[in-house]
Amino acid sequence: MSKAVRIYQFGNFQLDAGERRLLREGREIPLRLKVFEMLLLLVEHAGHLLTREELLEKVWSNVAVEENNLSAVVCSLRKSLGEGVTGQAYIETVPRVGYRFVAPVKEIGAVTTRPPVASRQQIRFCKTSDGVRLAYATAGTGYPLVRVAHCFTHLDFEWQGPTWHHWVKDMGRGCNLLRYDGRSTGLSDWEAKDVSLDAWVRDLETVVDAAGVEKFALFGHSQGGAIAIAYAARHPERVSHLILCGGYSRGVDHRDRPDAMKARQALQTLVRLDWAKSNPKFLNLVTSMYIPECSAPENEQWFNELQHRSVSPANLCRVMQACDSINVRPLLPKIKAPTLVFHSDRDRVAPVDEGRLLAAEIPNARFVPLSSGNHILLGDEPAWQVFLHELTWFLPRSDSRAKVEALRTGTAT
Repeated sequence: MSKAVRIYQFGNFQLDAGERRLLREGREIPLRLKVFEMLLLLVEHAGHLLTREELLEKVWSNVAVEENNLSAVVCSLRKSLGEGVTGQAYIETVPRVGYRFVAPVKEIGAVTTRPPVASRQQIRFCKTSDGVRLAYATAGTGYPLVRVAHCFTHLDFEWQGPTWHHWVKDMGRGCNLLRYDGRSTGLSDWEAKDVSLDAWVRDLETVVDAAGVEKFALFGHSQGGAIAIAYAARHPERVSHLILCGGYSRGVDHRDRPDAMKARQALQTLVRLDWAKSNPKFLNLVTSMYIPECSAPENEQWFNELQHRSVSPANLCRVMQACDSINVRPLLPKIKAPTLVFHSDRDRVAPVDEGRLLAAEIPNARFVPLSSGNHILLGDEPAWQVFLHELTWFLPRSDSRAKVEALRTGTAT
């Protein structure tokens, strides 16, 4: 669907609504998501008073926050605009009422764009050095983004499924998205002898080489985070950006949590016995761990079916044991790529403390907490939009973004 990209100018600033960027004399000024949304709202209503209630409703829609959040965002915005340094006033405070953008604003461009969408995928196969056949798929165009394999994926079944399809559709917008099914799961060979972290890293090496991508952004979700970390430490020259979501550097065996280890062992026993065959509600238990805040029964049923299609009980048990033994924490200080760490604050699969640990020990990593209990973010929850916005501005520009930049600056040919 086409949309108009509006570009505003005030003072020596340019504000691009479509690209969600603020520039001062051509140099980008980084803004947090809510700060940008506040600025855009004020600029779009320049000269008009917006009450505190209106701002809270529009910027924090459907989320209950205190008014001091609003004050903090306005304060941050004023600092970004340099009001205290230059003496130029952009935002007027109307005490106990609201705020007004008082600088003259001019709309200098409106470019109609049609963002590329991953409308179809191409599935291919490659073979590892130990003879395991791996399935991989590409979709979309733009900068290469590689999603590391993890549990409960199936390239074909997830393509139209409600739990994973928005990840493919939205992440493939403006990117060349490369995904694959790991050994013993999905469309890849289920008879792999070696199921371990080292084998998973070799799988990633095999897939990116087969796909012919030299330098790329690497996205690791859940156990895929540890694989991505190990790969980035081993091949720093190939990873331009590292994105981790719901990830961890330490499996359960290394977290000094005896209670968690006992619960995990009990779950592995039920998986090994294929308890779901005699008690289908066992699948609901697993689903409630991964997407506990899902309100659509059809989504839960689909994820139950995904469990059947993506991995056998025996292989799932092997995957769980391999995940539990992961410990890539010593590699964290060695990561060279710019890193963005997402983590749901109520995650039941990977504790949020593990996400904070990643961000604290990877040099210069940025941590983005997500207000969600879902290990796999759903397309209709606010946390998904936060994830997408932050990811969009973290990744290198795609060709489509470069074209908009050229139109804005007058350098288009």
